Amino acid sequence: MVVLASQTTMLIVISPAKNLDYQTPLPTRKHSKAALLDDASELISQLKALSPHQLSSLMGISDKLGLLNYDRNQQWQLPFSASNARQALLAFKGDVYVGLDAYSFSDEQFEFAQQHLRILSGLYGVLKPLDWMQPYRLEMGTRFDNHRGKDLYSFWGNKITDLLNKQLKKLGSDTLINLASNEYFKSVNTALLKADIVTPVFKDWKNGQYKIISFFAKKARGRMSAYIISNGIGDPQQIKHFDWDGYAYNEAMSSSQEWVFIRKQ
Repeated sequence: MVVLASQTTMLIVISPAKNLDYQTPLPTRKHSKAALLDDASELISQLKALSPHQLSSLMGISDKLGLLNYDRNQQWQLPFSASNARQALLAFKGDVYVGLDAYSFSDEQFEFAQQHLRILSGLYGVLKPLDWMQPYRLEMGTRFDNHRGKDLYSFWGNKITDLLNKQLKKLGSDTLINLASNEYFKSVNTALLKADIVTPVFKDWKNGQYKIISFFAKKARGRMSAYIISNGIGDPQQIKHFDWDGYAYNEAMSSSQEWVFIRKQ
């Protein structure tokens, strides 16, 4: 059994995934309610006015995906329930979530994740791992002209930052571990964030040098999230001991805010 730390000083943020899984049997029935559902409802009401073709054009996706997401938008409704929604951490299915492997979490680990992990979202703003969510596709970088501005960054304003600050205060936390992509972390107003930001970077050896390889880096972000959760890590410095999948911290390549982990396959 993993012995969780009695206190943590970290909050972790990750990105969502484009692919979703609403079929695999759930390992837990515990759930929670997203904090910014009213905002999500406002966005959906505007998205519902778009045709499948308009969605395809807006998001640069195929006609088939445009129709799929048109149907998702039309079916999206409150209240959420076990029959029409699923916990966010168990609904996303992408490289980060393969690395996280949340379906293997114990109840104790789900509870730790619920307190210390947040998922940034174009539609929901910020999601706790066990927040119910209905299927959607809306990447944060989408230039969706809405009632609040020209894109989703304008729509969310400082709401995402305010919610993260609220959780940081609740935890007594002074460090945010940024395992999100640049596209999603841009939704955070770092000037207003009341925490030191540490961004782990994962580089693999290729063609005679270390470089970021997207597929591996995404999976590694999930693996580091799982490493923190499964070990109940409280001290950010302990992250430097991360050695899963052959990665190792490289002090010479790192800075105070960017911690570099390298791997030779």
